[in-house]
Amino acid sequence: MRTEDRGMRIEDYAIIGDTHSVALVSRSGSIDWLCLPRFDSAACFAALLGEPEHGRFSIAPVAPARATRRYRGESLVLETELDTPEGKIRIVDGMPIRGHNPDVVRIVEGVDGAVRIHVELVIRFEYGSVVPLLETVNGRLRAVAGPDALIVSSPIALCGDEKKLWAEVTVRKGDCLPFFITWHLSYEPLPEPVRPLHALAEAEKWWCDWAARAHICGSYRDQTLRSLLTLKALSYAPAGSIVAAPTTSLPETVGGVRNWDYRCCWLRDSTFTLFALMHAGYTEEAKAWCDWLVRAVAGDPGRLQTVYGPTGSRELHERTLDWLPGYDGSSPVRVGTRAAGQLQLDVYGEVLNTQHWAARLGLPRSTEVSKLLVSIGSWLAANWRSDDHGLWEIHGEPRAYVHSKVMTWVAIDRLVDALEHGELEGRSDDLRRLRAEIHRDVCDKGFDHELRSFTQSYGSKVIDASALLIPIVGFLPADDPRVLGTIDAVERELLHDGFVRRYITTDGPNDVDRLPGREGAFIACTFWLVNALALAGRRDQARALFERAVRVANDVGLLSEEYDVERECLLGNFPQALSHLALVNAARVLEDCPIDHHRQGG
Repeated sequence: MRTEDRGMRIEDYAIIGDTHSVALVSRSGSIDWLCLPRFDSAACFAALLGEPEHGRFSIAPVAPARATRRYRGESLVLETELDTPEGKIRIVDGMPIRGHNPDVVRIVEGVDGAVRIHVELVIRFEYGSVVPLLETVNGRLRAVAGPDALIVSSPIALCGDEKKLWAEVTVRKGDCLPFFITWHLSYEPLPEPVRPLHALAEAEKWWCDWAARAHICGSYRDQTLRSLLTLKALSYAPAGSIVAAPTTSLPETVGGVRNWDYRCCWLRDSTFTLFALMHAGYTEEAKAWCDWLVRAVAGDPGRLQTVYGPTGSRELHERTLDWLPGYDGSSPVRVGTRAAGQLQLDVYGEVLNTQHWAARLGLPRSTEVSKLLVSIGSWLAANWRSDDHGLWEIHGEPRAYVHSKVMTWVAIDRLVDALEHGELEGRSDDLRRLRAEIHRDVCDKGFDHELRSFTQSYGSKVIDASALLIPIVGFLPADDPRVLGTIDAVERELLHDGFVRRYITTDGPNDVDRLPGREGAFIACTFWLVNALALAGRRDQARALFERAVRVANDVGLLSEEYDVERECLLGNFPQALSHLALVNAARVLEDCPIDHHRQGG
């Protein structure tokens, strides 16, 4: 579906969710993306990446309408008010906290006047490619294709056939029309119908109770809490994991090929996740995340992946969906990710760093986990010099990426710390020497004296925003001249109108990632610069940069992966966990409560 046809930009979407999956609801009242029963399941509504014929659930006034929306209190129940010349309606959307089956509840309330609405339901399983069979069972409509079935309950008769169901009805002041859909396995008995009003009230209470547990203070409480609620919405509750985003293939460049599937769990988000959850008081969620992490990485350290499925699965085969034209014509549409097969050394540091801080923050560590950490250290000792694909999962030949080498230092540093605190058995002498060797290697080969900055890879002249993490992970103190020079280089080359790019991309294939087209500024990198500036003592500048960044969140507080400074719009998969994680942790640093992990090493 082209942007000009539907009038929807990425920021025009809000989310509802049940800690198993998420639906994207447009400002105009259409659910255009929903994967059931899980984040990484095939979509039954895929209009976000195509046309209405690829699946959606739209409820909208026939007449032109002005939309305003909000979440009910500190919840994930969404209210959209649509004001027309005829009157006003309110659509209340939510996903009840999961029982046996996932449900989506939509309630249309008449607020004023008499508004003619058009209801359109297009169900397409397998990402818009499979037209279901329709049948009526016990007075309810059932759409079936293979293992998937959706039960549709509506107070009004829906006309049409398998291709499209629709109805028009007038909603008057005081009317209340509940709609709901329930997914179930087609070969299992029909689930019992839900009570829509009760289910939404229960969902609102559940989210508000969860939000009430947050320990947040300071000037940025509202932005921080909404980010935490978003992270909870992106969690897969049965396993304890958090997906990077609930969408696939929302473009980093509109019309370009930088379209990736983010409905997976990246290990490099793990430390950020731990800090965000623990310091807001969510110990249970932090422990569940760490438990998932350990289960996912179990086994041979040499087979450690950078990314896993929400359950911890390793098989993430990448393929393209040729029948979907992509968001605003941005193709290909991809599901799965080949990044799972890349060597990315930084994730070893993330695993060790997360376990280090988990122990410091009071989370228990089993004997089995201790053995796993030691085995990872042994593998790194033999393999840390290897070239890899780096944290940006860059296509092309492996290189000696500076961030990857820094994170191998982090891994060894955390093992040394555990040994010297008696948390692991053994001597630290060899690892101390290895830590110093890695530190010298990075400083000698990863720092460019002419640029006065750390670079993207050994011997390159490319400035990379990942170097901002050097003081954050404790490789060097924030006031080290090399760190200060790196901050200056990032500001000089990558900062534009308050936002930081990962690295410079060009319109044609470039020397860094071999992909055509520019990309937007990376929102998480902007918050990394906030952290680095604050740690370097430039707090006023850090605060101004933070406040500029949070202003590009949409009207309900959601951030995507990137921001297009020229077009002033969000880009990339949405909402993006790493952007919200970086916001939460940057706000904590600005409120003078950072963890003291920016110490010199080596």
